[in-house]
Amino acid sequence: MLDNDIIQQLRSIFADLGARITLRMSAADPQADEARQMKEFLGDFASSSPDIDFEETTAQVEAPQFEILKDGEPTGVKFVGIPNGHEFTTLLLAVLNACGKGKNMPDDALSARIQALRGPIDLRTFVSLTCTNCPDVAQALNVIAILNPEVSNSVIDGAVVQPVVDKLNIQSVPTVYAGDAMLGVGRQSLADLIDKLEERYGKNETDAAPVEHEFDVVVLGGGPAGAAAAIYAARKGAKVAVVAKAIGGQVKETMGIENLISVPETTGPKLASDLRIHLEQYPIAIFDNRSVDAVEVSDKRKTLRAGNESFSAPALIVATGASWRKLNVPGEEDHIGKGVAFCTHCDGPFYAGKKVAVIGGGNSGIEAAIDLAGICPDVQVFEFMDTLKADEVLQEKAESMPNMHIHTSMQVMEVEGGPGNVTGLKVKDRLSGQVKTVSVDGVFVQIGLSPNSALFKDILEMTRAGEIKVDERCRTSVKGIYAAGDVTSVPYKQIIIAMGEGAKAALTAFDDSIRGEI
Repeated sequence: MLDNDIIQQLRSIFADLGARITLRMSAADPQADEARQMKEFLGDFASSSPDIDFEETTAQVEAPQFEILKDGEPTGVKFVGIPNGHEFTTLLLAVLNACGKGKNMPDDALSARIQALRGPIDLRTFVSLTCTNCPDVAQALNVIAILNPEVSNSVIDGAVVQPVVDKLNIQSVPTVYAGDAMLGVGRQSLADLIDKLEERYGKNETDAAPVEHEFDVVVLGGGPAGAAAAIYAARKGAKVAVVAKAIGGQVKETMGIENLISVPETTGPKLASDLRIHLEQYPIAIFDNRSVDAVEVSDKRKTLRAGNESFSAPALIVATGASWRKLNVPGEEDHIGKGVAFCTHCDGPFYAGKKVAVIGGGNSGIEAAIDLAGICPDVQVFEFMDTLKADEVLQEKAESMPNMHIHTSMQVMEVEGGPGNVTGLKVKDRLSGQVKTVSVDGVFVQIGLSPNSALFKDILEMTRAGEIKVDERCRTSVKGIYAAGDVTSVPYKQIIIAMGEGAKAALTAFDDSIRGEI
């Protein structure tokens, strides 16, 4: 099942595992097609290293599955279904992580938080092999399971356990269950997941002393603006730290990027990877998977607090970006993951053959509608303004699709449906005042971004929309605090603009420093 080129690559990757790994497969009927395919897959995978064994057992399980053992002991990681597609890397990393290797292994501070989680915790991560957000969540939960013996995680291909998916009414991936209760839906960082598990299960008290980090410049945020700021500050000789939930930020959810000058075409995940690679070319301390709890400001020091850690510097550059904006109408929150979604690439396949609505007529909305029109017989687009805001080339493409219907001057009033599904969308014609309900099976919200500025609401001056106000040099209302990118009042939320603003913020901080302003 695995071609020779892949097996040769795996041999190089697994050349020095340092432990005995066993892939123990279970199937109700070893002769069934699915079981034979998994056996072939695991046999090929195991052949890539003398340190990997394959075992086969018979058990009454809902689908062929396998667990990973290290030196004969369970690691807590299990795969239900063959982890092909985007999840192949998840399997590769699970083997490395079980041996204490892999670039995704957390640092000491995060490892301590994971090991302090109270168990037992039984996790199930439902994924699609075509989902680009699923691997990040599956890999993070696998790491948690490997580091804490009280935690287990099953990475489940929803396509092979359709009765379970139907029973739980899963309509978005990744969907994570902790026991019988949903833990979360959609893209989540390791920091997000640790926060949720601590909140639900608690943590054991430790006697670890607080860890204080001192720098010349601290950059909060790891997206295009934050990465540019850190690189420019480091090039000026500053001692720099990046504190972020994830390197790449919101850009990881963008699939096609064709307007980053000199890069004709790339993807969000690829750009996020490239940002990290570039950051690592400099002596920049990267503290990702951090959730900042508080900000403290004095004349000379700005301090971020994230759990047991603090990060202080005379200069703070805020580059926290923005998140998907919600409709904030009745029924929306109740149906997130149950008919209301934000990512067509991940959740669109769940609505193949169904009638869907897309809210928003900007680039992201029309791009989403075009994607959905390829698999859905009826796509209804609702835009609040009188005209679409999308680029002309996208509008022309949309107009050429017979199963797409665009409605302008429409206000969404309510998402209607039952406990686990959407049945309709109540909308109001802003010109006539007429209110009606449009029958749909799913709603994709694409109405732009909301700035991630809540930490600074009582510290920095902001616009009514919550954007941090900056001057032409990225200075905020507080001396020594700078801001860049989508979190600011600078118009046009574009990757290339965010990068330029990040560079500008770093140069301004350097200029203020040598002039004795901070």
